[in-house]
Amino acid sequence: MQDAFARAMKAWSLTGIPDKTGAWLTTVARRRAIDVLRRQSSQERVFSSLAEPDITPPPRDADLPEISDDRLRLIFTCCHPALSIDTQIALTLRLLCGLTTAEVARAFLVSESTMAARLTRGKKKISLSHIPYRVPRTEELPERIDAVLSAIYLVFTTGHTAPSGSELMRRDLVESSLQLARMLRELLPLDPNVAGLLALITLTDTRRNTRTDSNGTLLLLSEQDRRRWDFEGIAEGTEMVRHALNHSDPGRYVFMAAIASVHANASRWEETDWAKIVEYYDVLLESWPSPVVALNRAVAIGLAKGPGEGLRALNELSGERQLAGYTYLASARANFLRQLGRVDEARDAYLEAIELSENDVERAFLERQILELDAVRDAT
Repeated sequence: MQDAFARAMKAWSLTGIPDKTGAWLTTVARRRAIDVLRRQSSQERVFSSLAEPDITPPPRDADLPEISDDRLRLIFTCCHPALSIDTQIALTLRLLCGLTTAEVARAFLVSESTMAARLTRGKKKISLSHIPYRVPRTEELPERIDAVLSAIYLVFTTGHTAPSGSELMRRDLVESSLQLARMLRELLPLDPNVAGLLALITLTDTRRNTRTDSNGTLLLLSEQDRRRWDFEGIAEGTEMVRHALNHSDPGRYVFMAAIASVHANASRWEETDWAKIVEYYDVLLESWPSPVVALNRAVAIGLAKGPGEGLRALNELSGERQLAGYTYLASARANFLRQLGRVDEARDAYLEAIELSENDVERAFLERQILELDAVRDAT
């Protein structure tokens, strides 16, 4: 209930006091209680069965902060170099976040059976290898940090847009990822990629209260009320990006944060510097040749140079196997086709996106786009 009252003070100052205050508070408190119980249950189960406790931990470095949070210890246990990178990250999502195997598979764009086998092998190897349950020493951090960053990032993205369910977000995962990124920054204050990840999460989350309207309807970035964004978070994230970009070896999270900073610092949608965003995606794609990055770059090209160029860039990705079942490729194509006046093709692409999405809020948004297309076609 304390959390519910705290959220009410922030939300109601922006949206006004709802008619049924008691119902609002009860609903928020219940959801928060469920999130806490679910996370505690998952962690207790994992802590008792997954890893060997480190009975005699080595002395920590004097300059390394003591981290007592069990979530970070669990991430470092899952992200042991004895496991493959994909297995490390998948275990973290499954065991720390309590995601189902199907949801983890969706995050990796692989089949559920493939992911189930990967998780089973990973848990067995941790058990047989007696991997200690602790935050590693300073000299051990470099070989684990990339997987830990990836795991925390996927915790955030999974919470930012839930893979399935009736809510757009899973706030417990978003808040957990932010806390974990801050703790990691305490461990490695000079690492530019740690700063980049924290900046990325901070900047993206500054618009959490504007992603849906009062009815829970999804709002595009162009439709959001930017006056309600978290400007303190924008200032904090932008400053971290500025310092990280000046580092001699900025990694992918720094450039992703730089893209988020361009969005966050545009006072209006029309003022977004899409050319700069495309430049950042070009650099990002060189260092991290991911199909999802290529998809986001194609969308940015369309917004910078027009829907025809964007559609051509998207069509170049049609052969990417990992994107075959990805909702956002179909929805991006639908948007560009709609702008080009190719209504029937746009409608088919929206239907494909609906078929691929398991999030109720996203599906409702896509269905609304089809209704608007049908209204335009009927009018002509």
